[in-house]
Amino acid sequence: MSELDQGQRAFSSFRVLNGDDNLSEREHLFRNMAELFSYVSDRCDDEQVAQYDEVLCQLAEFVEVEARAHVARLLAPLDRAPGTVVLKLANDDIEVARPLLEFSNVLSDDDLIDIITKQTEAHREAIAGRAQVGDRVGDAIVEHGQSASVVRLVRNAGATIDTAILEKLVARAANDREIAADLRSRPGIDWASLRKEIDGVASKVLETLGEMDRGFDPVAAGKVNAVVYNRMRNRAGFSADEWKVAYNQVKGLSDRKQLDTRALARFARFGYGHHCAAAMTVLLRVKPEVVVKWLASQDYVAVTVALRAAGLTPDLFEAMFATLPWRDLPGEADRRMVTTRFDALERDEAQGIFDLWRAHEFRKRAVSEAREAASA
Repeated sequence: MSELDQGQRAFSSFRVLNGDDNLSEREHLFRNMAELFSYVSDRCDDEQVAQYDEVLCQLAEFVEVEARAHVARLLAPLDRAPGTVVLKLANDDIEVARPLLEFSNVLSDDDLIDIITKQTEAHREAIAGRAQVGDRVGDAIVEHGQSASVVRLVRNAGATIDTAILEKLVARAANDREIAADLRSRPGIDWASLRKEIDGVASKVLETLGEMDRGFDPVAAGKVNAVVYNRMRNRAGFSADEWKVAYNQVKGLSDRKQLDTRALARFARFGYGHHCAAAMTVLLRVKPEVVVKWLASQDYVAVTVALRAAGLTPDLFEAMFATLPWRDLPGEADRRMVTTRFDALERDEAQGIFDLWRAHEFRKRAVSEAREAASA
């Protein structure tokens, strides 16, 4: 059966959304819609994804666990899946949520942390077994999880366990033999150095607290810390694999209407450089390869104009600029230069420049397509 025939079958029973149906028809439509999307997900534009998202979310309210679990298994391996229904099913009963929690790249670290905080230990255990578990997600598991999820995290070679997490794990291991045994057998931990490092970190925290006074600005301090941290995190530059994951997570966030300045600030604060870049493509409505080209060519002017046109504040611009996965890390002189240029550029002026560039790109593309058609 062709994809078109399947699409006609899937959409033929839309009366179920108006209540003129029975449970069997609802489940049939729910499964067909998800199966059709799994075939065409890589060819759907944002509007089409939004339509699937809306209908699947509505149908999920009417069907039984077995049907929801079936759809979750279909959506879990997709790079591009409707963000709202994925998050809805990831917060469902564990038999529904498990494949999404273990495999879906559409779920962001913030999504996973929220699920860790609000859902069951079984949900936390599934997240702890993901192929890659970031430090923020791991920290949330150690903070909220019981023995089962924490043990699975420690045993997961793909989990990032930094000094802060290890410090918490050591404290828990004092009362949990299984955690203690797995920590001892986890490769790559230099316990002698770690003991000194933990003590050193504690001392630095106390020193920092002692230096704080009434004039302390946590926002400014967070920005400075983000710049330092992100320069270390992004030392490897652009990564195609990280870009693919970040882009799909940002698209999922956009599906849920949650791609806003707060999301951008979180990306910058936690060093998610590829997410910052992906957010630019979505907010500016440009092709991903355009932003990738800017990063690869160190095109500071294009990024400055684009982000000024997007209406970012100077502080958020500075944090995002420092976080983006440039080919080479911008130096201090580069950062001062772009900050000065950003401050001097009015938003209306930047919007005009960006619109002219977009119109020029459209004309170039039209000419190129016409030439290709003529030569065909």
